[in-house]
Amino acid sequence: MPPFFAVTGGRPLKGTIRPAGNKNAALPILAATLVADGLCRIDNVPHIGDVETMLELLAHLGAAVQWTGPNSVEVDAARAEPRELDPVLCARIRASILLAGPMLARFGRVHLPPPGGDVIGRRRVDTHFLALERLGAEVTVGATYQLEAKKLAGADIFLDEPSVTATENALMAAVAAPGTTVLRNAAGEPHVQDLARFLSGLGARIDGAGTNTLTVDGGAPLKGGAAPFTIGPDHIEIGSFIGLAAATNGAVTIDGVRGEDLRATLFAFERLGVRPRLDGARLIVDADQERRIRPDLGGHVPKLEDGPWPAFPADLMSIAIVVASQCEGLLLVFEKLFESRLFFVDKLIGMGARIVLCDPHRAVIAGPSPLRGGVVESPDIRAGMAMLVAALGAEGSSVIHNIGQIERGYERIDERLRALGAQIERVNEGGKGGKGGTGGKEDGT
Repeated sequence: MPPFFAVTGGRPLKGTIRPAGNKNAALPILAATLVADGLCRIDNVPHIGDVETMLELLAHLGAAVQWTGPNSVEVDAARAEPRELDPVLCARIRASILLAGPMLARFGRVHLPPPGGDVIGRRRVDTHFLALERLGAEVTVGATYQLEAKKLAGADIFLDEPSVTATENALMAAVAAPGTTVLRNAAGEPHVQDLARFLSGLGARIDGAGTNTLTVDGGAPLKGGAAPFTIGPDHIEIGSFIGLAAATNGAVTIDGVRGEDLRATLFAFERLGVRPRLDGARLIVDADQERRIRPDLGGHVPKLEDGPWPAFPADLMSIAIVVASQCEGLLLVFEKLFESRLFFVDKLIGMGARIVLCDPHRAVIAGPSPLRGGVVESPDIRAGMAMLVAALGAEGSSVIHNIGQIERGYERIDERLRALGAQIERVNEGGKGGKGGTGGKEDGT
């Protein structure tokens, strides 16, 4: 039997926790080491399954990779070669597609199997390839994706959607393309900003990070060997910890945050009657939050919706739904980006939540509704974390299966939550408890 989490809920979490490095920054930054001329040292790297898979992909290409500390990595891609990417490794993570831009820049050709990752609806890749075509690539789509470019050149590119990974792929190719590239309708999430900072540290010339227009003066030499780059805190993990504190009525301090990354998140939780306090780099969630959903003017049912940066992150919608189920009032959630992300709510309903799934994108939550423990499964990283939040806030015991999904995105989550007083055990094959691993390999996704 694959590992699972055994959880006993109903206890308020208390204490201080530090967020891990941003997973969605670590993956493109590791991919970008392919365009660097020399050794790259990266700190605050989350030691999780998705990162391990990206490092395996880089090693498969011939790069030298090494963990030099619990959260520090060195990558030297000097001997990397334009090999066909391993389809088994690519099937594990969506982020394998992030190798398209840097491989095209480095080798002039890419043979990329379809990426894997969470099954949360259709996740189109058209935007990636349309942008790379504008920079000079020829794209052939079949059972695999094949890209070739005799020469890259700067271009004015309008992305047909503000895709995070497409922006990152285009950015990694553009820094190697002589001339000026303007990326319009670009993503501006904190992880995109971190990638721009990393590339700038190598010598790239990039303006506009954090906005929807990036300007790149490409073709400059990109040198490794500089001081280590430190990945920023994971704002999605921070939002998850806010949700854990709120759902368990706990008192949790999150130490090491960037307040500018949290504006939309804090605004959304405030609408639910959860008001953390920022104190420099600390975010304090006090016990006994109001947990009352604030209606719109005139007493109308409020709506919480996600969107591209700087709007509320789609990756926190599952957490917000669990918290809303413990708050007084009605809330309509509108998940705009993925048509399958809300399908996990049937598991919450089975635990006692009062939720009506209106269609694949909308649900109405009526709270508060006491949750009871149950046997559930983690369908994807974020819904899996939401089920863990629900289990810790519920009365009684729960079992969460398919935890490799959670561990793909959250480092040693069981150990870290036990330090806050959570009753959670990672039960390995044979029914024996054990330490949390990097995860992500049990189910091959």
